[in-house]
Amino acid sequence: MNPTAKLFLSLGSISGALAVMIGAFGAHGLKGKLTEEMLAIYKTGVEYHFYHTFALLAIGLVAMHYKSALLTASGWSMAAGILLFSGSLYGLSTTGVRTLGAITPIGGLLLIVGWVLLALAVIKAD
Repeated sequence: MNPTAKLFLSLGSISGALAVMIGAFGAHGLKGKLTEEMLAIYKTGVEYHFYHTFALLAIGLVAMHYKSALLTASGWSMAAGILLFSGSLYGLSTTGVRTLGAITPIGGLLLIVGWVLLALAVIKAD
């Protein structure tokens, strides 16, 4: 297996395990401890974490068939986007520190860039 495919399949798998653990913690450990608003914010983080975990796995699968700098950039953008977008929502909801919300749009932009780079990589594929 080529290194790019191995990298993003591994990152996607680890991200998926973390999303399950973080989601379970929210459902069982935070219920009754957070306000409904903060729990909804936390759940949004988990939801986007899962969606983009599947994107990392897809990038790894596509990378098995061809090598592309755009594909690699897409994977790193998705990984950073998960960290910043979902991570900021996890932090905001559990600490109440509203300034963490300023990081969320940066993460969202990285997720969008990741999708666009993935599309470009596929369009340019031989």
